[in-house]
Amino acid sequence: MTLRTLSLTVLGTVGLATLTACKKDEAPVAPAPPPAAPAIRAQALPQDAVPPQEDEAPAPKGGGAVVGVVTFKGTPPPPKPITPDSDPNCDGMDLEDQPVLVHDGKLANVLVRVQGEIAGQARPAPDAMVVVDQNRCTYKPRVQGAVIGQPLVLMNSDSTLHNVRGMAGSKQLFNVTQPPLRTKEAMPPTDAQIIHLKCDIHPWMSAWVVMSPNTFFTTTEEDGAFTLEGLPPGTYTLEAWHETLGTRTTQVTVKEGEKTPASFEFVAAAK
Repeated sequence: MTLRTLSLTVLGTVGLATLTACKKDEAPVAPAPPPAAPAIRAQALPQDAVPPQEDEAPAPKGGGAVVGVVTFKGTPPPPKPITPDSDPNCDGMDLEDQPVLVHDGKLANVLVRVQGEIAGQARPAPDAMVVVDQNRCTYKPRVQGAVIGQPLVLMNSDSTLHNVRGMAGSKQLFNVTQPPLRTKEAMPPTDAQIIHLKCDIHPWMSAWVVMSPNTFFTTTEEDGAFTLEGLPPGTYTLEAWHETLGTRTTQVTVKEGEKTPASFEFVAAAK
């Protein structure tokens, strides 16, 4: 009995040793490779996303700006009363004419512009229409700018008859009859710079359009402020024009990406 047990023990030991040796002889199992990443398809970058090369010309810049204010010194002249006729379509109109419009020392209705042509700038008219509206027997706006060669769109928002007489000094440029609620177009000559618009039917009506060879112009509002943006670097003559106070000029030097200050002062006429 002891001998049989000893034999079984020996056989078991040998079997375990043999099994262990067999496992040592087997090649180790390699770990499974990670799943492949999804393929990325090459796509061409849009042209503006490609960084510029050193030998490429720099992109065009946005220019500089002129910012400032138009002030008035002294006591402005009083407004002139308007006596409307019996036309009921003029009800609600302003009963005073005040060309010199001053608020807290700031002057409105001043046309500020850059004189002359701008080198390298094309001269097509801007997309926005130059509209002069006859509304409640008043021209609106009173003062605005336009590019030389740009037509004027003349609107009649009233239910009454008007006409638009365009004058350059004492020279008549055009005279357009305006039936009620109608729109017409007038093409002023290219040599006209300051156009005075009148209505013979309602003689108190008055407006001004200042023509320029470039697009750098603006009209001040009640705060007297003005901004001209996108000017190429350079030195310019800046002009401020008012219908009764005349013209002021100053020189400005514009630098790329900078704001150049400028100011104008108009003075009350001596009594």
